[in-house]
Amino acid sequence: MVHAQFDPTARRQLAIAAVEAKTRKDLTWQQIADAAGLSVAFVTAAVLGQHALPQASAEAVAELLGLDDDAAMLLQTIPTRGSLSGAVPTDPTIYRFHEMLQVYGTTLKALVHEQFGDGIISAINFKLDVQKVADPEGGERAVITLDGKYLPTKPF
Repeated sequence: MVHAQFDPTARRQLAIAAVEAKTRKDLTWQQIADAAGLSVAFVTAAVLGQHALPQASAEAVAELLGLDDDAAMLLQTIPTRGSLSGAVPTDPTIYRFHEMLQVYGTTLKALVHEQFGDGIISAINFKLDVQKVADPEGGERAVITLDGKYLPTKPF
């Protein structure tokens, strides 16, 4: 992993170039993750600028996408995380997640604190999974699993 500082604009430009290459080559995120040897959620987030990839994974992704050595190095840099501005998202899919947290955020907080006590759910020691399942009433449903380590608040 590269620990040097980098220009966040370069990381955003890399994300754009990577998505363009993914589209041009008609690849899926799963195919890119398979090349990287890591989970589809982690690799997707990394390519979109939210995680650093290990060297071998970064090189494999860059090669698959037809990106240069600079891109492979940039994929290894530790990013400035947080891809959304402070404003309410306008993308419909992202907005729905925002809406879910607006409606259920306090419920999730209350249930976590009741079951675990005062603390947080880590977004660093974290796993994410998205599955498409049949809806018994017809159509399809999205099952999204957020699996984060509980970190208790420590008095000092």
